[in-house]
Amino acid sequence: MQKRALISVSDKTGIVDLAKQLVEHGIEIISTGGTKKAIEEAGIKVTGISEVTGFPEILGGRVKTLHPNVHGGLLAKRSEENHMDQLQAQNIQPIDFVIVNLYPFKETISKEDVTFDDAIENIDIGGPTMLRSAAKNHQDVTVVVDPADYSAVIEALSEGEISLQLKRELAAKVFRHTAHYDALIADYLTNQVGEKFPETKTLTYERKQTLRYGENPHQQAAFYADALAESSTLVMAKQLHGKELSYNNIQDADAALTIVKDFEEPAAVAVKHMNPCGVGIGKNLYDAFTRAYAADPVSIFGGIIALNRSVDEQVAEKLSSIFLEIVIAPAFTDGALEILTKKKNIRLLEVPVKLNEAVNQVKTVSGGMLIQEEDRHEMEEHDFKVVTERSPSDGEWGDLKFAWKVIKHVKSNAILLAKDAQTIGVGAGQMNRVGAAKIAIEQAGEKAQDSVMASDAFFPMADTVEAAHEAGIRTIIQPGGSIRDEDSIQKCNEYGISMVFTGVRHFKH
Repeated sequence: MQKRALISVSDKTGIVDLAKQLVEHGIEIISTGGTKKAIEEAGIKVTGISEVTGFPEILGGRVKTLHPNVHGGLLAKRSEENHMDQLQAQNIQPIDFVIVNLYPFKETISKEDVTFDDAIENIDIGGPTMLRSAAKNHQDVTVVVDPADYSAVIEALSEGEISLQLKRELAAKVFRHTAHYDALIADYLTNQVGEKFPETKTLTYERKQTLRYGENPHQQAAFYADALAESSTLVMAKQLHGKELSYNNIQDADAALTIVKDFEEPAAVAVKHMNPCGVGIGKNLYDAFTRAYAADPVSIFGGIIALNRSVDEQVAEKLSSIFLEIVIAPAFTDGALEILTKKKNIRLLEVPVKLNEAVNQVKTVSGGMLIQEEDRHEMEEHDFKVVTERSPSDGEWGDLKFAWKVIKHVKSNAILLAKDAQTIGVGAGQMNRVGAAKIAIEQAGEKAQDSVMASDAFFPMADTVEAAHEAGIRTIIQPGGSIRDEDSIQKCNEYGISMVFTGVRHFKH
């Protein structure tokens, strides 16, 4: 019996050449709609789907392949005599190849002006059904969803037969593809109805890069992108120069980009091991980066830099004088690129920086995952509460607000010192708060005098205030909320330190 191939594709890349080669192997072509027209126009004989089903395409093409003559031909197990007898009794012929790709749902909802009705019309029903039927019966049916696999199928046919191994690989890709497709639809509709945390959550990602290794050389890794990632996320960055990003580069770059999005004024952020080692703001980008660099000129070596303004020649000269792994910015002038690309090992990433854009964070745990909104809490003036006899000066208020923006990006327990629109000491990831304070103070050195201190969570004891006083720190900002808040307040009053409560905690694990 002559073998048959059912072809129905939205992406017609390579489909005419594939059809020609299938015909050369004695395979009859069945097709639908625009695919049928494209193949016929190439001079290839095609059997219309209505000739197979004995039923016209109806409802504007919504119903054309949902028919027993199609799915019986796909799902019948050739090795089961009972199945084949039923096909013969119903005058149904087997279908041996399914080459299908789906309505462009992702491309449709990615358009800025997409309407809900357009999105719904681009939900494919018949395509996924055919793919799933063929993939379920893959021992008898070769199913192809990706044009990249056309050549492998033709090569196998030329060698005599398509192996069961290849059929299984193609079937597995089909189920990955349909699961991905359905996840996009589910996510779109869930967002449309405003459901933040539905009873089930299916995440779908597309592989962007296979990495050389993971966190350490003995660990394998890959980089996957959210299928509908926002333009100002790292996965959408355009790399202008430098070798491929590593696993650790990606994590650090994402951390730097996340921090710099908090600032409306020109800002520069330096990151090492996912913690900010220097943050500065200024009248212009050069001023901001100069402050970020001066904050910790030792740790910035080999670091990741994120900037929220276009990089010009003046900033590029400053950047090029330091060994840096990555520079992220919304744009680079031609002159800046000429300067920076002379450094072979630096990576330059261009990505728009959108102020305060929040995305959901997903973290895996053993056997599950956690999803939360990103910490983008913005303080209003009335949220700050002075709890001490002394109030911060005007200059201290500016540094306090700056420090409060940065502290939420430092691993807990976290203490940060700031002065004159730059960080001067960062204590990150400690098991107790006074330990983090001592690290930040030691790093700041003499600069700690008359600086401000920020803490990501409340002081359980007054020892952190003691450390601040010894370092000459003049004001502290922290959430408050400890049963021993009064101890810290009294110590501040004793030492003439002002303290501000925010009522908001910024743990980062």
